[in-house]
Amino acid sequence: MYLFVFTALLVLFQYVNSKRIFEDIDKKLKTSESQLKKYKDSVAVLRNDILEVSHFNLDRNEDAISYFEDEGYKIDELMPFIKDELYKLNEVKGEHPLVPYAASEGRKMLINTVKMLNHKWIIADFSDGEYWGEIFLTYEITDKKQLKFNLVEYFLYPFD
Repeated sequence: MYLFVFTALLVLFQYVNSKRIFEDIDKKLKTSESQLKKYKDSVAVLRNDILEVSHFNLDRNEDAISYFEDEGYKIDELMPFIKDELYKLNEVKGEHPLVPYAASEGRKMLINTVKMLNHKWIIADFSDGEYWGEIFLTYEITDKKQLKFNLVEYFLYPFD
């Protein structure tokens, strides 16, 4: 009789404990599934945002890439070269040749970030640490394989 009661209590204990563990795991699974759905939606939104933001980007512009490839250039070598040439202009003595604003006393305007929009246009930002602005450039590679920049538009953010 004691053995029967002990066995019944043991089975009852295991049943209740297993049921509680199962319910806890089921709750965690449902929470994980809802988080996964939320994260998938967030990833989809971010992908759309990235596609929208990168619309004006040489990396994603097939027509511009084809233009350079038809001219015999390798795009993965040409893009860093063009950016490096712009950054090299930061090393020129005196005022920056492309930035039309004078720097603060004791400083120099430097191009910080360059974004190539297509096979003809570039936007860049510049700063001397106190003042900053942006420039819009056109560029071309001449028949002599020289890189030529042309300043089209520019502005300086107001200083408070």
